[in-house]
Amino acid sequence: MSERSSVSMPEIIERVHAALHSIDEGDPILDCSAAVLALLPTQPDPLIALAHAKLHSYPFHSVPVCWRRLHTDASLAKALALLQDGMRHSCAGERKKCRASLHQDDSLEWIDEAVKVLDMAAIMAGSAGRVEIIEQVLSTLKDFLPEQHSTSDAKRPKMQTWPLSFPHSPAMSPANVPAIHFPVQSSVAPSMQSFEAHMKTAQPLCITEAITHWPAMHERPWSSPAYLLDETLGGRRLVPVEIGRSYTDTGWGQSIITFSEFMHKYLMLRTADSSEMGYLAQHDLFSQIPALRNDIAIPDYCYTTPPPSNFPGSATGSRLPLPQLEEPLLNAWFGPAGTISPLHTDPYHNILCQVVGKKYVRLYSPDETPKLYSKGVENAGIDMSNTSEVDVEASRDTLDADFPLFRQATYVEAILNEGECLYIPVGWWHYVRSLSVSFSVSFWWN
Repeated sequence: MSERSSVSMPEIIERVHAALHSIDEGDPILDCSAAVLALLPTQPDPLIALAHAKLHSYPFHSVPVCWRRLHTDASLAKALALLQDGMRHSCAGERKKCRASLHQDDSLEWIDEAVKVLDMAAIMAGSAGRVEIIEQVLSTLKDFLPEQHSTSDAKRPKMQTWPLSFPHSPAMSPANVPAIHFPVQSSVAPSMQSFEAHMKTAQPLCITEAITHWPAMHERPWSSPAYLLDETLGGRRLVPVEIGRSYTDTGWGQSIITFSEFMHKYLMLRTADSSEMGYLAQHDLFSQIPALRNDIAIPDYCYTTPPPSNFPGSATGSRLPLPQLEEPLLNAWFGPAGTISPLHTDPYHNILCQVVGKKYVRLYSPDETPKLYSKGVENAGIDMSNTSEVDVEASRDTLDADFPLFRQATYVEAILNEGECLYIPVGWWHYVRSLSVSFSVSFWWN
């Protein structure tokens, strides 16, 4: 578990106040009008609403930085007021007395609201310009919360009990685990030289024994609900969740909910008869919650130089040359058995690392693209050319009737087990289905 903060709440309040009142010359927030900025210390709520509206009036990558900065600082100003009120009404300012008072009175609503406000700033605006101070606030708030305990902590009083592991999934029964007929080539922790040589073949590769040293696999186990709840402030942290089996399904949607609600509803209480599915998918969880980032490491393979690729835009999901990444892009994939990433391609080379559970993965070479029925540009003008129309595991009759060329396409496949990685070359189509509660991390690089 991550250590509790050594910074007191009064110190954090002072730091936040100083940050909000010392805006540097050239800060993009100054591009907002002076009248808007004048409201920042006393009326953050209407400014959050204004910035929220502005964030949704531009394409995501075209949002002027001033509106992300305004959303962040208005959220920080609102959190500051919550911290001050919480300390004033619940604490005498002395840490031990404060924590005892909070636990006795169960007066944690101000903490819940402060976490919500700051996480919305992180999710909606990327904590623009305030990543460090927001993380300091959230770290200090943990010091005022009762610790989460697992069921093994029998001698300690429990504020809430969480199991040491996720429930077994019916999807893991032999009848529901696909037989592997065309296995992906596998290698035990190849050297950098061997991996670079393999990349020249432009073929996928299963890699074993490369991430067994990660703390997430052992001393800080992501397989433990108790640990994950502790690292998310007792489950108070907000996360964006996809609602539905797959983003290509009718009725698919998105929602921002607390981590504890996500765990309870979609992972812990889920049964074979559960119809609704929730998936924390392709989210940069690790910049939002650095404590979890410390449990993993970027594989050395991501610092190799891939050979050039000459795939058309429909095989890479990008019609323009992509800039060189300074660091790999990390994304979390966390959900119950049955979640699906439909057949698609990524614009970067990818190493998918399996930390918890198992996944079935099927991969098709870019050469098979004409048989895979790319969606193309949809009515709303959204380019979906990196996604196939095909439901890979549909019945043969359905596939033959709707996509007659699909079953002629050759593929390779794998069951990705805990502690294993899968290298997916850029341009390769891949379909992924979770066979159990599953927590994976993808690393994109070019």
